[in-house]
Amino acid sequence: MENVKAKVIIITGASSGIGEATARLLAKNGAKVVLAARRVERLQVIANEIKQEGGDAIYIATDVTSAGSMQELAQFALTHYGRIDVLVNNAGVMLNTHLNELNVQDWDQMIDVNIKGVLYGIAAVLPTMRAQKAGHVINLSSVAGHHVSPSSAVYSATKFAVRAISEGLRQEESPASNIRTTIISPGLTDTDLIPTEISNPEIKALVEQLKGMAISPYSIARAIAYAVNEPADAAVNEMIIRPTLLP
Repeated sequence: MENVKAKVIIITGASSGIGEATARLLAKNGAKVVLAARRVERLQVIANEIKQEGGDAIYIATDVTSAGSMQELAQFALTHYGRIDVLVNNAGVMLNTHLNELNVQDWDQMIDVNIKGVLYGIAAVLPTMRAQKAGHVINLSSVAGHHVSPSSAVYSATKFAVRAISEGLRQEESPASNIRTTIISPGLTDTDLIPTEISNPEIKALVEQLKGMAISPYSIARAIAYAVNEPADAAVNEMIIRPTLLP
């Protein structure tokens, strides 16, 4: 992991799950991690534990649905470390229900977090990365961003959007500014995302039934670390990581 060392890496949704696992793994390999999430108390615990293990971590309360908050996050990283090498747009919500349930507030929340949050993250770091002529944006999509199933229409739409945004960023910025783009699409993963935020009892029961087959968030963290560690002339553009036992 020589290419991970000393890189300044911002991670949203870093208070649990994939974000936490990624922060711990990258810090263990020498990265300077900037932890961002709404649960600042949890961020403090994680940052302190990383430091106790010899890592370098700072944290800031961040709302990815606010463009201003994301700008503050980028400036926070620049103030402390002087550059931004990688942004991991990991924050996301999955509020799966059937369309006929008309949970418009859930739709809005998924659009705000999963799509606008990614765009606000890109907007916050892109000027710095363009000026550096180097950078790496890693966006978390989902297997649901490749396949739509009943109850996942809006969630899948947001994750398809993440892939479209990422590919557009790659085409615009990779040849012009040497900015790499990676899409990570996890399958069922053992995180706080499931099943606590699923309101439909039928869907929640199904997810609970499958949860025993879910992969560890560290499987996704290792994929992210691999993409970060590749040399500057190689871009890992997309990865899908599924549980072995699920179709």
